[in-house]
Formats: sequence, C-alpha cells, structure tokens
Amino acid sequence: MQIPISNRAKQVEPFLAMELMERAKELEAEGQEIIYLCLGEPDFKTPPAILAATGQALADGATSYTHSLGLLELRQEICRHYLDCYGVEIVPEQVMVSSGTSPLMLLLFSTILDDGDELILTDPSYACYPGFVKFSGGHPVLLKTDAKDGFQPRPEQVKALITPKTRGLLINSPSNPAGSILSSREMEALADLSIPIISDEIYHGLTYQGDERCILEFTQNAFVLGGFSKAYAMTGWRLGYLISPLSCMRTLQTLHQNFLICANHFVQRGGIAALQQCQDDVTDMRNVYDKRRKKMISRLRDLGFGVHFEPKGAFYVLADARHIDSNSQRLALDILEKTGVAVTPGIDFGEGAEGFLRFSYTRPLAEIVTALERIELYLRQRGADLC
Repeated sequence: MQIPISNRAKQVEPFLAMELMERAKELEAEGQEIIYLCLGEPDFKTPPAILAATGQALADGATSYTHSLGLLELRQEICRHYLDCYGVEIVPEQVMVSSGTSPLMLLLFSTILDDGDELILTDPSYACYPGFVKFSGGHPVLLKTDAKDGFQPRPEQVKALITPKTRGLLINSPSNPAGSILSSREMEALADLSIPIISDEIYHGLTYQGDERCILEFTQNAFVLGGFSKAYAMTGWRLGYLISPLSCMRTLQTLHQNFLICANHFVQRGGIAALQQCQDDVTDMRNVYDKRRKKMISRLRDLGFGVHFEPKGAFYVLADARHIDSNSQRLALDILEKTGVAVTPGIDFGEGAEGFLRFSYTRPLAEIVTALERIELYLRQRGADLC
C-alpha cells in the first residue's frame, strides 16, 4: 500500500547545500579528497569555557527538564548581552530558548500566519525560509533584490509589496548567502514600515566592516532570532533563542511546551558560559575569518568570478559565475566531481542567485588556497575543452 504524502510536506523543496554535501561524502567514501566550502559550519572547536561548563553541568546532574522558556539565568544573560551590545532593554519574559533557531522559526510563523497570510522574503535568501513559511500555512512573497545592494531589501521595494494579507518582513543581517549587512539608516527605514520585522541575527558577532545593529534599536514591533551556532562554533549543540513582543509570548510558549518542551538543560549551561566568558574567543575566530575573507575575495576575482560587493559579515562569498554556466546546480556538481571542491549552487537561495556560487570560508586558509587552485585548473581545462 502506498501511503499518501501531505500537500504541506510536498511544498518543502530539497536543501541543495545538504544534497551537494551528501554527494561529496559519497565521493569521499570512494577515496576522493574533498574540500568542503559548501556549508556554514565553523571549523573551530567550541571554546574551552563552554566545554567546561557543560561538563560540570552534566556532573551536577543537569539532565532534567527546564522552564519551557529556558533557564532564567540564560535568559537574563541574553538580556544583559543586548543591553551591553545594542543598548536595548528587554526582559527575560520576552526571551524563549530552544534547540536552535530552526524550530523557533516554525513556532513563530505558526503563531503569526494563518492560511494564506503573506510574509515578505528577499530573493535570494537562506534556502529554508520559504519552506518554513509554507509549512506554517503562509505564502512567501519574494522580493527580487540586486547584487549592487548586497541582495538586501530597499524600503521602497518592501512598501510596494505590502497588502492587507502581509504579516511581516523577514530580514537577515549579516546575511546568508551574501554576507552583506544592513546599515542603521536602512534598518531605520524598514522599521518605519507598518509591518512587523522578523530579524534573523544568527550571524551577529561575525561582522568585519561597519557597525552591527539590531532591529530592536529601531522598533519594538519586531522579532529577533539569535543563537550560539555560528559565532561560538556550537552548530551541533543546537541552542538558539527568540526575542518577541510580550503580546505574543504566551502563544509561543504554549506551542513550545507542546511541540518541543524545552532546550537541553546542560547545553543551556554552556550558553551561559558563552555569554559570560567567551567574547575573546569570538574575537579571535572573527579575526581569522576576516583574513580568509580577504584572501577568498581577492582570489575569486583573480579567477574571473564576479564579486559585485564585498561581504562584510557571516562567512560567505556569493560569486557570479554566469559567464561560466548559467545553471549553478550543474556547475557546482561538475566542479565537485572534477575537482573535489564542494561549493553551493546559488539557485538554492532563490532565482535571484541563479548562476552564482556560494563559497564558504569556514575552512583553514591552506585548504581554501588549495581549493581555489583546483578551481583555477578546472577553469583552464574547461576553457580548453570549449576551444
């Protein structure tokens, strides 16, 4: 008997970055040496203070349920962090801690979207955003952005898309896949629109040029997604948080109680240590990323890729490869098969990035140099084959 699949599930597209990585793993198992420039996975070890705190928490028996919003001490530390970094005053009752930001997005969109409601997303943007919106019953309205703007939205573009069904705008700064940041002027203009702003700030702590600004500096009509995965090298720990207006917190908490219960107790203890003790570790990692960023931008341009703007945050370069092949998935797979270098096809992030490739600089500099040498040889051979 064939079991039918729900229409809701069918709307979610495959995550091409993961599909490409899985193909790379197959090639690696066959003996090919692979360099992974395809995923946003820090190559640094989690800072020692976090390891020590979680080890002690386990020794102390911190394996029980916690409050559904998260440990009060962790939520207080998050509040202190926002006051120290952005001058924003929030209270622990506005903060919900969970197992990464992905489940929080699902809960948030389920809270603010009824069937057919619209959420404005930029194109390109993080590949999984549309799936979260559709699975929650909403309709993603895609705003075509421009490379010269770092693929960030212009306020007048957003305003033109607002309808009676619009329930918000989702922004990401520093952004994935472009690594661009929104200026304070741009954030202020977006905040002046008559819709809630959902700000994915998971890459905060990894800004190399310009000021790192939080949407809560400009409006309280906003939700902030943040976490520990990127800046603290804690991807596998699965620890994130959502800051929400108090008016939505009870509904969000109820959904969390029902569907996720709470985040891991001992992992939350690691989050406390991260905020209290690990800012120097973040600075050290950021300085290394910045060196890699500069090298990758320079080398990609030498190879003829179009880097139309310099990424100022996160750890990605979105490079224009349309002069090589307008089909980014075909090109990324060909590069992987022939060079052993895994990069992400731009189409994963929307039609607006088709023909681009996303390069991640979350590998040691020597590996990045080797990867780009392989791609240089690939381009030479491809050119020779076309002659």
